[in-house]
Parts: sequence; structure tokens; C-alpha cells
Amino acid sequence: MTEPDGKDTVQHTVSPVDGRIIVSKQLATQEDVQQAIEQSNFAEENWRLTSLAERKFYCSRAIDALLDHREMIACELSWMMGRPIRYSGIELSGLEERARYMIAICDDALATVNLEVKPGFTRYIKREPLGTVVVIAPWNYPYLTAINSIIPALLAGNTVILKHSSQTPLCAERLQQAFNDAGLPDGVFQHLYLSHAHTEYLIASEHIQHVVFTGSVKGGQIVERAAAGHFHGIGLELGGKDPAYVRADANLNQAAEAIVDGALFNSGQSCCGIERVYVDASIHDEFVAKATQIINNYQLDSPLEQHTTLGPLVRTSAAEFVREQITEAVNMGATAHVKEADFPKSQKGTPYLAPQLLTGVNHQMRIMKEETFGPVVAVQKVHSDDEAIVLMNDSEFGLTASIFTQNYDKAIALGEQLETGTFFVNRCDYLDPALAWTGVKHSGRGYALSTLGFETLTRPKSFHIKHL
Repeated sequence: MTEPDGKDTVQHTVSPVDGRIIVSKQLATQEDVQQAIEQSNFAEENWRLTSLAERKFYCSRAIDALLDHREMIACELSWMMGRPIRYSGIELSGLEERARYMIAICDDALATVNLEVKPGFTRYIKREPLGTVVVIAPWNYPYLTAINSIIPALLAGNTVILKHSSQTPLCAERLQQAFNDAGLPDGVFQHLYLSHAHTEYLIASEHIQHVVFTGSVKGGQIVERAAAGHFHGIGLELGGKDPAYVRADANLNQAAEAIVDGALFNSGQSCCGIERVYVDASIHDEFVAKATQIINNYQLDSPLEQHTTLGPLVRTSAAEFVREQITEAVNMGATAHVKEADFPKSQKGTPYLAPQLLTGVNHQMRIMKEETFGPVVAVQKVHSDDEAIVLMNDSEFGLTASIFTQNYDKAIALGEQLETGTFFVNRCDYLDPALAWTGVKHSGRGYALSTLGFETLTRPKSFHIKHL
């Protein structure tokens, strides 16, 4: 169906499993968007006055309601974005961990700040809700990324309008159903299926107060342009080209296992997945052998099969982009250590792509500079800590960085030199809800999770009372 100007009014979701359309949704009109904004603003007037205990109650019940459908949701995820069914349920476990943690800490995070006694005065700072918060979520971790903002926004007294990816529209429905089942008042949480044009219209509204976007750098630029001049708060989690450094004293078995998992989980489609690996020259060959052996044990197949440990990329064009990066690197002198023939499901013209490990790479290659978002481990030999730090920082991105070593004091000293939002030692590709999730450079602005995450979703209001 199309509008008179030729623009699509129906959104189709094509499954990477077999290329079929599995979901079709009617897109909202401009009038629908305006109605949702008005309803959200109206609901916020009462929601902000509800007690924090009530907000916690509704959010807890919504999480319970969502988890009641765990098996169905896991299956839907596999169909919509291609994650192996054996892993799809893990996302809801992560969602529960983050949501429960934010509910548990919100009393302290939102507490009034009482200042030291000053004779003749009462002074304190309250944290007030912003108003209507727009959350724009991606397809790769559709529940985790959304919940990072939805739960703290609601706990803080804001109302929320969710715009989810066209690849994972059912996630928005499941969240809406969960909040409805929890008895959340009408208008406090809403979702919309939107075209790009109407998403920009929503962002540009004078009647919203904050936008949280997770996606590409290009998408973040569009959000900033749409919001320009409206003085909204903006939170952006964008791309990553996350590095890992394996020092000579690392536990090689543990490092190889962690790095390969960090690079290949979700078929490498993670903003904080490992895409660059720097290995001390003295252990380089041994690391490559161990990592290659681990990769060759992966099973690339339909994500609906229980034996599958590596599913397809989200779409064929994404797989072809990764193939281009690999081919270009090999043509420039890199060595490929994994035989595509050992993964017979991998075929050009499909989203099914064999994993790969490359050595002999350098920073003249796109595979080390440009976000890959695919199942590739690119390994570069280094000869010192200083060389590793320079190369790790040689990126327009700065989301996470990892060092594998048994010298923790040295690791922390090196971590202080890294331009990154999160620094890991002996692990990677994980969000701890007690820590702020943030990025530097083109990886974004703002932060989520931890007690600090509530700060971006509230505004301080100072009270200064003089006693006569």
C-alpha cells in the first residue's frame, strides 16, 4: 500500500532465515504521531505525580509479564533477526538483570540531594522528570537496548514513546503488551511504527523533551539534525570498532575463548563486539592457532536448529559488505585462516556467512578501521604495550576496549591511556548494569545504566529557602 505521494505506508520485515516476509505493519500517519505526543504529554502530568513506589510496582509487573512469554519471544527473535534459538532466550535474561537492578537502585538514584547545613537556610536539589522521552531502538539487541532507557525513564516519572526497528517490530508489541498487562495507565508507554520522515517529525516536535537513539553514526547524525534548535536532550549510542589486546602474560586459552565469543556472538552484530585484536608477537602464532580452532567448531546453519551456534547476518547486503571487507584485506596482503568450504551453509547472495580469522592486517585496511558488524576476527601482531595502545586508540570509535593479562596493575595503567567508554580486563562484550554505559568519539554521547543513567533522564531543580 502506498500514499498518494508514493511513499510506503506498510512496513515489511524480511526474515534472514529464509528471505520470507514474516511481519507487515501499517505505518503511523503524521496525525497518529501527533496524537501519540498529545496523549503522552497528558499522561505525564499524572504519571510524574505518582509515587516512586507505584512506578516501581508497574515496572516490576511489566517485566514479570514479559518473561511469561520467554519461549515465544525467543522464537520471534530468531525469525526476525537470525540469532540462533539456543541463544535467543539469553537476551531476556539480560533484560531482567538490567531492569531489576535499575528498579532496585532508583530510590537512591532519584533521591533528593540534601546539602550541608547553612544557618538560616534550607537548600536541596530535587530530580524532576523531563516529560516525554522518545526511545529509538535497533534490531541487533532489540530488548536490551530498549530497556536500558525505558525502565529508568518511567521510574523517573517520564512517559515514553518507543520507535523500534522495522526488522524487529514484534519487540515493541511485546513490550506494549507487558506494560498493558501490568496495568500501566494509558499513554504512559506507547509504541509507533514509523517511516524515516515521520521519525524525524517526532524528534522535531516541541512537545518531546528527550531522545535516546541506538544505531549507526549516520542515524545519529540524522537525529541531531532533526532535533537541532529544539533544545531536546539527546542520548546517542552509535558504532564501535572495539579492540582487544593480548599481552604476553595472558592466559591464552581464556583469552582466545573470550575474544572469539566476543567477536562472533550474534554473528558479530554487536556495537561492543570485538573487531580488532592486537597480540604480542611472542604469543601471536599460538593465539591464532587456538582462536582458529575455536572458530572452526562453530556451526553455521538455520537459527531455528538447536545445533546452530552461528546464524545468518540480518540481511544479504550486510553479509556482502563483510565479504567485501575480507576480500579487500586479503588482496592487500592479509591471510585468511578459515576455509569457507568448511561452512557449507555460507553462500554468496544469502545472509549466511562463514566466520573468518585474518592475520597480516594493518590500519591501511578497512577491516581495521571501518565497522564490520560481522563474524570476523582480525589479528595484528604488536611488539610492545606502547604500540598496542597507539593502535587501539587509532579509531574514530571508542565504545569498549579490553586487555588480557595477569598483571592487573599494569592493565589498569594501560586502561587509563585508552580512549574508551568502558575498559575491560580479561573479559569483553558485556554490559554490567551497575556501570555507566557510554562511548567517546563517534561511539556516541550521553550514558545509560548505573545510578548515573538516571541523571540523563531527569533535570535538577534547586530549592533555596531563607528563614526569616
